[in-house]
Amino acid sequence: MADGRERLARPTEIRVGSGVGTLVWPPFEISDSKLHPPIPRAEIVERKVLVRRLRASSAPFLSIVAPPGYGKTTLLSQWAETSDRPVAWVSVDERDNDPSVLLAHVATAIDRIEPLDTGFLRLVTSPRSGGALHAVARLASTFSDLSEPVNLVLDQCEALANQQCFDLLAELSMSLGGDSRVAIASRTVPPLPIALMRSRGQLDEFGFDDLAMDEHEAEDLFDQFALRLTSDELSDLVQRTEGWPVGLYLAALAFKAEGHGHAEVVSFNGDDQFIADYLRSELLGRMSSNEVTFLTRTSVLDQMSGPLCDEVVGSEDSALLLEEMERRNLLIVPLDRHREWYRYHHLLRDMLRRELDRREPDSIGDMHVRAAAWFERNGLPEMALKHAQEAGDADTVARLVLDLAQPVWASGRVDTVMGWMQWLEEKRLVELYPAVAVHGALIFALLGQPGASDRWAAAAGVASTDANIPDGSTMDGYLAYLRANLCRDGIDEMRSDALRALEGLSPASPYRATMTFTEGLFYLLEGDPERADAGFVPAFDATMHAGQFPFAAVILAERCIAAAERHDWTETEELTSQAVSMVQDGGFDDYWTSAVVYAWAAREALHRGKISKGRDFVSRAARLRGLLTYALPAVSVQTLIELARSYVALGDRDGAKTVLRQATDILRVRPSLGKLPYQLEQVRRMVERIPVGNMGASSLTGAELRLLPYLSTHLTFGEIADRLYVTHSTVKTQTTSIYRKLGVSSRSAAIERLTETGLLGS
Repeated sequence: MADGRERLARPTEIRVGSGVGTLVWPPFEISDSKLHPPIPRAEIVERKVLVRRLRASSAPFLSIVAPPGYGKTTLLSQWAETSDRPVAWVSVDERDNDPSVLLAHVATAIDRIEPLDTGFLRLVTSPRSGGALHAVARLASTFSDLSEPVNLVLDQCEALANQQCFDLLAELSMSLGGDSRVAIASRTVPPLPIALMRSRGQLDEFGFDDLAMDEHEAEDLFDQFALRLTSDELSDLVQRTEGWPVGLYLAALAFKAEGHGHAEVVSFNGDDQFIADYLRSELLGRMSSNEVTFLTRTSVLDQMSGPLCDEVVGSEDSALLLEEMERRNLLIVPLDRHREWYRYHHLLRDMLRRELDRREPDSIGDMHVRAAAWFERNGLPEMALKHAQEAGDADTVARLVLDLAQPVWASGRVDTVMGWMQWLEEKRLVELYPAVAVHGALIFALLGQPGASDRWAAAAGVASTDANIPDGSTMDGYLAYLRANLCRDGIDEMRSDALRALEGLSPASPYRATMTFTEGLFYLLEGDPERADAGFVPAFDATMHAGQFPFAAVILAERCIAAAERHDWTETEELTSQAVSMVQDGGFDDYWTSAVVYAWAAREALHRGKISKGRDFVSRAARLRGLLTYALPAVSVQTLIELARSYVALGDRDGAKTVLRQATDILRVRPSLGKLPYQLEQVRRMVERIPVGNMGASSLTGAELRLLPYLSTHLTFGEIADRLYVTHSTVKTQTTSIYRKLGVSSRSAAIERLTETGLLGS
């Protein structure tokens, strides 16, 4: 693509029955320039001593932390260039503050060296809390299984603010086997378990004092500019800059411009504010007013191309200016070998932004608006959304979120969507954009957060039903769609709302298939499996056509239930196989939608006497129990009932009672769910006939299940409490309960037992 981005596609055709679709990984656009070391300048000093130290290190995790201008990227680039093993490179940016995005970039970088399993690739974009921790454990194992060791570089990690991302990096480095290495570069000390890693000998650290240039390296730098300083001049300059590489580089530029012999006029002292003042006087002071305007206005951009800069600045020669700036060594970095995209050195950009704030403070918002318009016209809506946020353009933000929320969430980037939602909530704008609130309510419901779902549904409910949606749907149709999904007033109202939604949703709306399915679900819950299946079949075909594969698997599972109620176990076996294949081939194991698939698959396997297979499916479904709440009551209760039936078949009284208790809690809030309450009582009577036995992993509560992924990490109980937004005492109490139910007395023993049961994944 002309913007330096490409879809590193690995397509897989999914063909199930009459439905055909194509899965592509990764499920979102990534920037190709992020996966290569920056193109080096000609005037680069080889950091031979430091590179030798990096190559000699046996630590699995290498940390390079220093302020701007110390050559962190340069050092890692030279290490990569001279490495005797393959290097996977990721230049981190703000977008990587979503664990799924960060892991996808890491996986893509490794996949370019040695193709990875498609199922694993899809696992890294699973939209579920804890799913990323499961993925990183698999990633560490994947590193060990590579045909040769790999160096993974993560540059510019100061862009990360998401603690989950650092948790993942820590887990990866501490569980890394073989001779592979992870190296990070950051302006600031990352929030990693540094003391623990040091004590285990897993960390090698490089600070600013290590990266400071000595006189020999400074002399090499000046040789690149064909400059000669006396020994005293060189020693004085290195002392004044404290070996700060960018300070020495700028001094060389100044000497080159003024002619040698003016060293006494340059008083570098290594201070950030001084360097900003120097850049302002020595750089901007030598430029025309048009060039200064170009530099300051384009500082609002993370990346620059000629056409984009023309839009933001209001000029027609930006591409030539960018090339000229690079030629003049003005701290501009090319991002591709075609010289189409660039970025400023961080120091320069910081100074230019301050200068823009001083010169044109009232115009900055308009520049972001123009950037947003350009990105949207050029097919980069997420970049457009970012600039719309910077401009405070809530209308554009809401319109773009409306288009992007569902597909981005489905791609696994939960934190990305949550960031957009949080922006609207912090600005107190949710009620002004009810169509966005509809999506927010459903996404929180799928994440097992019923309280947040209720809050966003209430915001959507204040909307005028006369409003129209950009895709041609009515607000009345959108609200009916939300009500039908949440099923707050029973299945009769659920069906009425589904029919009303079909009247109001645009003929092209991808949500029509969900409403066709919902009408079929009504008939299934009313006890009419034939009529239910008549609705499920067209809903499945439409869902496959739209590429909504996780939901297509739900429809197959519901068709299984309908077939079983007709006593057609031949069709049930075939449909179950299709549903499980869709989930596993697509890497949807951790989606809410997969809970009913695995719960039903367990029952079907046990019906055929496949005990081991049934136990495996029970464990897979149990891992998702924490997502089953009253927010999406009908399928949640269905899933729990099917899971309870499997526990009965396995003779697991406590497991069955635990899931029935969870189903009962949902029914207290949403009682009018057709025949589900009757089915629950049937299973409850079956459970009472099972002999009393010891408690086990199957008796873990939903809250305890949410805690499980964190037990296998380096995190302390206090840190786990922070991640789960609960108190330290709550985590301690829940952990004690987990130990008791598992019959163990330590964290390590619990992890071993949970791994055996499949509750920590494989």
